[in-house]
Amino acid sequence: MMRRLRKFVLGISVLMLPVIGVLWILNVPQLLGFALVTQQIVGLMLGFAVAVAFLHHPYCEKSAGLDLILALAGAACWFWYALNFKEWMVTMAFRPPEIWVPGIFALLLLAEALRKSMGIAIAILVWLVTVYGFFGDLVPGMLQASVFAPTRTVIYLYADSNGVPGLVITVIITIVLPFMVFGKVMEVAQGMSFFNGLALAAVGRRRGGPAKVAIVASGFFGMMSGSTVANIMSTGIFTIPMMIRTGMTRTQAAAIEAVASNGGQVAPPIMGATAFIMAEVLQVPYSSILVAAAVPAALYYLVLFFNADAMAVTNGLKGLEEHEIPSFKETMKEGGEILISIGVLLYLLFATGYNPGLCALIASASMLVIYGIRIRFRFDGPELLAAVRSLGEEVVPLVLIGGAAGVIIGLLNSTGFAFQLSVTLTHLATEYGLFALLLLSGLVAIVLGMGMPTAAVYIVLATVVAPTMVKLGVAPMGAHLFLLYFGLMSMVTPPIAFGSIVAARLAQANMWRTGFLAMRISLPAFVLPFVWVYNPAALLDGTALEIAIVLSNGLVASLLLKQSMLGSPVRQVPGWLCSAALTVLALLTMGATALTGPTSPWAVAASVAAAAVATLFARALRRRQAGQGEAAYPQVTPQ
Repeated sequence: MMRRLRKFVLGISVLMLPVIGVLWILNVPQLLGFALVTQQIVGLMLGFAVAVAFLHHPYCEKSAGLDLILALAGAACWFWYALNFKEWMVTMAFRPPEIWVPGIFALLLLAEALRKSMGIAIAILVWLVTVYGFFGDLVPGMLQASVFAPTRTVIYLYADSNGVPGLVITVIITIVLPFMVFGKVMEVAQGMSFFNGLALAAVGRRRGGPAKVAIVASGFFGMMSGSTVANIMSTGIFTIPMMIRTGMTRTQAAAIEAVASNGGQVAPPIMGATAFIMAEVLQVPYSSILVAAAVPAALYYLVLFFNADAMAVTNGLKGLEEHEIPSFKETMKEGGEILISIGVLLYLLFATGYNPGLCALIASASMLVIYGIRIRFRFDGPELLAAVRSLGEEVVPLVLIGGAAGVIIGLLNSTGFAFQLSVTLTHLATEYGLFALLLLSGLVAIVLGMGMPTAAVYIVLATVVAPTMVKLGVAPMGAHLFLLYFGLMSMVTPPIAFGSIVAARLAQANMWRTGFLAMRISLPAFVLPFVWVYNPAALLDGTALEIAIVLSNGLVASLLLKQSMLGSPVRQVPGWLCSAALTVLALLTMGATALTGPTSPWAVAASVAAAAVATLFARALRRRQAGQGEAAYPQVTPQ
């Protein structure tokens, strides 16, 4: 009986999460005469998310009763907040027990729900910040905190818009959720099959076709999903076996898929939850984020494409057979409505003043209608219900992360820790320079990202590090994108490269080899953030000449990185030495404008010289290949 009740409550909670969010964005409550505010919807969403976390991740097989009690208690505490929010705006200053008593249980159960659904790392961070928020006045020295009375702190976190029901979770519900709806509708409309077919038709015939298909398909789908792991699990199931079957090693196949999927979070037009949060933090239109991210994303995928081609050369691979490649015309005929809906989304985002969340829902509706016309509206009811349930389950971690972000940001600001740390970092940068601050910030982002989602890493660093970078003269957009990129790269950076691990498991490859190869072929993502900090033209913020120079340097560096994967054209020069020299040259070329200035003639000279080196190297390799056949390149045995 208890198990059946738990299953029923879980099912209802999962379904209510996306339904409530969509109805709120479409303004349905107001149309029906319910005068609600955003914080009340946040309370409802938090209640259902906490309930799902307890019921979906039980303590053990026999804990059905305990799980249900904790789930209902957590939901009730947040529903109580939603019910009384308007009245509390007047009485909150008096700190009545009907606010702080349920607040204690709401915060405790939120932290436990976060641990059960997202792991111990982010839960530990929340607990450490919470302990500091209550007892930080006992810490000696410059990190001594300004601590409120305990009841005031609880009310601040539970009921104040600067606490848990704050900016981050509001953005997740009102903007991120609609784009998740768009991605889920695309799945229902067979979007993954369409992108795979489109990629096969576009690059399947080329040398190492399957690897390039993986990059194109993962890039297309990653733009929509904005999730590294979801992208790997969606495209990798198809592309990894195809790469291995046609001659790529298991490690190479896994690394290519991991890096291609990881780029989805920084590839316009949909860059994942973090980009929406960034737009709200910076108070700029989401389209501004898309424009700034365009050049780095293009160079990211260009380098990956070149590196995959180099691997195909060293493995002696060819393209797919003609019968394995679908017709471009047939592919467009079967799934062209996907592109129409993406066009609708881009038009609404750039050409109208609509809220981005509403734009995503309109585009989703257009995709569903067009797909419905194609199938004559013979929708599969169970499939649609399963899609809504899946969406609800995917929303839960984001809602809980938003709640955790409210705790972290609220306490870092209320205790003065964010200000003190900002002062410390300013002193560090004054003493050792901006470059030292950037190195430290990048390292901290990667370390935090090893145990936390990209959005959580960005939120923490945007609170304590970004203000210092801006104070030192870094453009706000450049500072925030810097932190996003380094938080993202933890997904493919050992020792805890979660994206690489997932791809390696699919490929049955060695986790460590996959992680280090993924880091090697995504090298520009570690260098480009430094470039745009010193030269905003890399974010399309500059004159036409400045933008042209940084683009040409990036292109030449991409070619050099490809050549570094091809071995040495001279027998007397070891391959590793030639590869290291070309890699260093590529990185110097890519960073030339940051080292010498946006329009420096030295940067232009570096690009021309590096291009000459790349051309001569490629010609030498071709001559060696022509004279010695396939033996010109080191052959790789699949493993």
